[in-house]
Amino acid sequence: MTAKHHGYALLSAIVALVMGLSAAIYVTAAAEHGPGHRRAGDSVAAGPGPYHAAPVSTGVWVGAWAAAPAGAEPGTAADGMAGRTVRNVVHTGVGGSAARVTLSNLYGDRPLTVTHATLAVAAHDDSPAADPDTLRRLTFAGADAVVVPAGGQSVSDAVAVTVPHDADVLVSVYSPTSAGPVTYHPRARQTSYVAEGQSTEDTSGTAFTETTPYWRYLTALDVLGDEADGTVVALGDSITDGVTSTSGANRRWPDALADRLRAALAADGAAPRYAVVNAGISGNRLLADDPRRGASGLNRFDRDVLGRPGVKAVVIDLGINDILRDRTVADPQAIVAGLRTLAHRAHAHGIRVVGATLTPFRGHRGYSAARENVRQQVNRAIRTDGLFDEVVDFDTALRDPYDPRSLRPEYDSGDHLHPSDRGYRTMAQSLDLEKLSGSAPARL
Repeated sequence: MTAKHHGYALLSAIVALVMGLSAAIYVTAAAEHGPGHRRAGDSVAAGPGPYHAAPVSTGVWVGAWAAAPAGAEPGTAADGMAGRTVRNVVHTGVGGSAARVTLSNLYGDRPLTVTHATLAVAAHDDSPAADPDTLRRLTFAGADAVVVPAGGQSVSDAVAVTVPHDADVLVSVYSPTSAGPVTYHPRARQTSYVAEGQSTEDTSGTAFTETTPYWRYLTALDVLGDEADGTVVALGDSITDGVTSTSGANRRWPDALADRLRAALAADGAAPRYAVVNAGISGNRLLADDPRRGASGLNRFDRDVLGRPGVKAVVIDLGINDILRDRTVADPQAIVAGLRTLAHRAHAHGIRVVGATLTPFRGHRGYSAARENVRQQVNRAIRTDGLFDEVVDFDTALRDPYDPRSLRPEYDSGDHLHPSDRGYRTMAQSLDLEKLSGSAPARL
């Protein structure tokens, strides 16, 4: 054998050894993560082709979109969405070169079997049609199907796909059997779609003849890329959920904040490179659970804030429903203590905390002088007691200068509690972008 042949043989042996070690490392890592669950920053190895998970580029995992699971959809206890395809339409705050989704069966009373799931960039706004070049079949631990346990959630494998920022993405899910009550987010302010039968790979959208104002099963879309270095979570109630914003227009205040961050970075780079995700639930309270309005802020903090990828900061706007829904008079000290607890839990994970003052609601059917007094006491503590690293004063930004107990007319949606589109935009503008970054107090 010639020296040249010896060299080829040695090279082949080295390549084989490297490939064998790589495969062993990957299999071991996959086994440690468990089926359907993956940590932020992990990549996926799989076969080629547009419908399979593929090797993904380097970057940082951040939240492109999220919605907190709010409850069990009424009327779905018997059949759920069995035999139908749900096509959720969600809007991205940042883009990336790979994506993954989280499916939740939090309120189901049986395992949710998903046999088909896809992701695609929408071909048009307000449409179920998909860009065929972006359609990807989603897998879970390498399998096309996944069983999401009752009360649990599953995270898909990453798929290599270019997801633009400020774009609609379609996530389609099909289950042949019922898992009982459907886990949903009722105040989506976005039209999604439903088709009879298995239509997850329909790019034309013609099969999706039914519309819905809900997001079902889907609770997160994460992307991997270099547009953002971390995630900001907006934790709140209906005001954060944006229930009175224009449907389909993405004018909730967290949407407007994401727009501001992108614009500031494009202009001079003088802003944190953060994605923004919305963890608002309409009617949500800080201290008390509600079967129709989700777990309390205290009880869902781990899932909806700590569970998001790359979280650097959280903006907390909770407490107004604790005041409005208390049949007597809410204890302001209990609300303040709850807010302080959330701040401590965030700091324990190195997350910066921005606290928001509670906005006016005179004229709303729940208004009373006693409740207004509680709001003022809570706001005084938020401003002066050092509960948070920073404060965003939504109260000052939105209140009527001639009657500080009320919203300014142009910021009032008409119900005297929830802002208009202009009001939501003002909320986002009132937040100092630089206050979102910086170190949190060291964990003790």
